[in-house]
Amino acid sequence: MPARIKICGISTPEALDATIAARVDYAGLVFYPASPRAVTPNVAGALTARASGRIAMVGLFVDADDATIAEALAAARLDVLQLHGSETPERVAQFRARFGKPVWKALPIASASDLARAAAYAGAADLILFDAKTPKGALPGGMGLAFDWSLLAGYRSALPWGLAGGLNLANVAEAIQQTGAPLVGV
Repeated sequence: MPARIKICGISTPEALDATIAARVDYAGLVFYPASPRAVTPNVAGALTARASGRIAMVGLFVDADDATIAEALAAARLDVLQLHGSETPERVAQFRARFGKPVWKALPIASASDLARAAAYAGAADLILFDAKTPKGALPGGMGLAFDWSLLAGYRSALPWGLAGGLNLANVAEAIQQTGAPLVGV
């Protein structure tokens, strides 16, 4: 089965149209003001209206409070919430229960011990997205950094998972082949 694909950082109608034309599975909208690809709830609303069910829309949040997510959901039709901060399993479960949406939890990976943290999210998150650990003080993702994919070789979990971080046209096929990732975020 081919890997599902999410293109994140969509912020313009043209980028959304290209993502839909590429026939990928998910388009990601960033609701983290520090990101250069951040969108406002109003822009997100216009983009999700334009998508009109042609692609699943993922809202990416970093250590957001309930009001921030509620505002985004009131303005935009989001299918999935992606949490990319320091959210605990308990906090992930709270978001899932409160908002009634699937929740993906991004985990920064640099070592096998980081990978082991995923088990704590079983029953709380719907999917774990393994991403590269970024330098202290940097954005929590979207920096084009990759981690050692061999950490995922043979990885099996009851919790669905995906791979992100440093993926591009030149390396995504290799990343899928090496890890068996069922979902990739680029």
